[in-house]
Parts: sequence; structure tokens; C-alpha cells
Amino acid sequence: MDQHTIAKGILIATYKLLFFVIGVFLIYSLKELIIHISIAAVLALLGRPLVLFLEQKLNFSSLWAAIITLLIFLMLFFGIFSLFIPLLLKQGDNLSLLNVEELENNFILLSSQISNFIGLDYISINNSLSNNLFSNIGLNSIPEFLNSFFGALSNFTIGLFSVIFAAFFLLKDSKIIEKTALVFVKDNQERKFKKALEKIKDLLSRYFVGLVFQITILLIIYTIVLLIFGVQNAFIIAFLCAILNLIPYVGPMIGAVLISILTMTSFIEASFTDVILPKTIYVFLGFTFGQLVDNFFSQPYIFSKTVKSHPLEIFIVIVIAGTLFGTIGLIVAIPSYTAIKVMLQSFFEENKIVKSLTKNL
Repeated sequence: MDQHTIAKGILIATYKLLFFVIGVFLIYSLKELIIHISIAAVLALLGRPLVLFLEQKLNFSSLWAAIITLLIFLMLFFGIFSLFIPLLLKQGDNLSLLNVEELENNFILLSSQISNFIGLDYISINNSLSNNLFSNIGLNSIPEFLNSFFGALSNFTIGLFSVIFAAFFLLKDSKIIEKTALVFVKDNQERKFKKALEKIKDLLSRYFVGLVFQITILLIIYTIVLLIFGVQNAFIIAFLCAILNLIPYVGPMIGAVLISILTMTSFIEASFTDVILPKTIYVFLGFTFGQLVDNFFSQPYIFSKTVKSHPLEIFIVIVIAGTLFGTIGLIVAIPSYTAIKVMLQSFFEENKIVKSLTKNL
């Protein structure tokens, strides 16, 4: 191997490394835009069956089909958000009458009841609450809270309009992503790529609809359990726990802690051994029942009928993605893996490993 070949190889490797670094930098710099477009793409996939129904069955134009679908999404979003308004108003009234000393005493009472029941040293808990939590409650925190609130509201508004804008065009013309991606595909591979992209859209559309079905089942179970035992704001708590279930494995654990804590605080003035502990145990058992239904019915159905992957296969992929990319990896693992499988099947269909992984597609 002569020096010219070696130098050429080093130069090519340097260019590839440079492009990779630039790509990572651009992705990091434009992460908010990428998140907005990703959310819009998910909405477009969820709304695609409705758009096709309006276009094919009711003869709507693509423009009006996209507008109607987007309006339905907005009504659902603001309808869910409106459910939180009574809770927020109630909390605002409570804050206006907030007695920090009484609040601290209630928390100390609860911590002492817990410590007496399980034998913990409640003095350390008392000191921790007094020094770390309640010392930060006061009038000085109000301006900081307002600044944070309006800053978050501003960012949310900008993000919402960005998502709506992108989702509208993705709903109106589902070929936008395809046309953009085809720029980077060789001419002789375009047909395979189009076929693969269409299959990915179909699979992911069914997958996200399946997730809505999964969340709805959990929402119903959690709401019924919380209402039976008289927990305040049952629907809102159930909704939060159902949404957390979208994060595989980690989400249900967070949901279990959240639903237990909120159940305890709903009866904070009652006896710990007679009311708080029994109700918390019963609610936790109801939560566990919901998880069993999800693990043995909802998830296997979604994985087998939508993304057409074995549950063990999904488990391995989720663990790897979570280890490498954290919480975001857990959420995007299944859609990304499905897209990769379809692409591998389209371009490497003769490979033995690919055949084994994609035999059910």
C-alpha cells in the first residue's frame, strides 16, 4: 500500500469524522426544533387513519381533511387541559390561605405516624422537612415562581404553534418526509425506499393508536380504583399515572410511587393506621391489577398486532436503548426499532440475520 492510498484513506476518514461531529452539533443545537417536528410527526401518524377516512369515504380534499383532523386533536388537547382548571383554581385558593406553620405540622404529624408504625427515627425527618422544604416557602419565592411560570408558558406557546404548523403540513401532505429523504437516496433504490417508508408509516400508525388504547384501559382502571376509595382528583391522578406508563418499566414504578403519595396526602388529617395505610394498600393493589392487565393483555396485543415483534425481543431492545440513551431511549426504542427492521428487510432481505428478525413483518 503506497503513501498516496494511505493519505487518501486518512483524508476520507477525517472528512467522515468531521461530518459526524457537525451532525451531532447540529442535532444538539436544533434539539427543540427536532422535538417539535417529532411530536408533529407522531400526531400525523395518529391522524393518518382519520385523514384517509375523510378523503376516501367522505370525499374531503386533503386540505379540509387535515384541518378537521387537527381541530379534533386541538379539541381533545384543550378538553384534557380544561380538566386541570378546577384543580388549579382550588390550589390557588388554598395558596391564598396558606398557613405554612399548619402545613409543616401536618407533614410532621404524618411523618411521625409513619415512623411510629415502621420504627423510623422521625426526628431526622422532622428536621429535614423544617430545614429543606418549609424554609423555602415564603413571599420571596412568589416573584421567582411567576417568572418561571410565564417563561414556561411562553416556551409552551411557541412550541404548541410550532407543532400545530408542522403537523398541519404533515397531515395535508404525508409525502413531505418521503420527498425530503429521497434526496439522499440513490435513484436505483428509490422504489425500495418508498415501499419501506410506506410500511413504516402503516406500522407506526397502528402502534400509536394501540398506545392510545393501552392508556385508555389503564385510565379507566385507575380512575375506578381511586373513586372507590374516595381519593380526591381521581381522574387527574389516574391520567398522570396512565401517561407515565408510556415510559417502559420506569414509568410504572414512578406511577406507583405517585399514586401512593397522592393517596396518602388525600387523607393527611386521618389516622395513619386506620385510614391512610389501608387505603394506600388497596389503591396500590388496584394499580398492580392495572399493570397486570397491561402486561398480559394490552402490551402483547400491541406488540404482536402493530409492530409485529415478540415481547422478549422488545424487552431486549428497550433495555439496550435505555442503557445507552436513558429515558428518551426508553420512549423511542420501539418505534425506532420497527423502522430499522423495515429498512433492513427492504435493503438486506437476503441476509440470514435480517430474515430471522423480520420474518413476521
